[in-house]
Amino acid sequence: MMHIFCPYCGELREEEEFHAKGQAHIERPQEPEACSDTEWGDYLFFRNNPRGIHHELWIHAVGCRKYFNITRHTVTYEILETYRMGELPGITAETLAAEQLAQSAASAASSTTQQTGDARP
Repeated sequence: MMHIFCPYCGELREEEEFHAKGQAHIERPQEPEACSDTEWGDYLFFRNNPRGIHHELWIHAVGCRKYFNITRHTVTYEILETYRMGELPGITAETLAAEQLAQSAASAASSTTQQTGDARP
C-alpha cells in the first residue's frame, strides 16, 4: 500500500483516501472553437504514458477534497513529490537526468582521485 502526502492537509495518508485523475499540466486550447476535430480530440483523449517520471493529478477524496499534483516514477511507483495546484514540479525527467549525470561524474572523479592519490580537482 502506498502512502501519499497531501500538500493541503500536511499529512501522510493511505492511498485509499485518494483518487488519481490522470495526467497533470494539460493545457486547454485557448480558442476551442478554432481547433480542428483532430486537435480537440487530441486534447480530450490522448495522454502521455511515459516510462519514468510522470506528473499526475490526484484528489484527496476522503480528506480535504482538494486537487493536487504528484510526481511519480511509473516503473518503481515511487512518489517523488506532491505539490499544490498552480505550482510547478520541482522534479522533472530533465532535472532528474541532470542530477544523475552529475552524481555519476562526481563518482567517477572521486574514484580517479582515489586511484591516483591526487586531491586536485
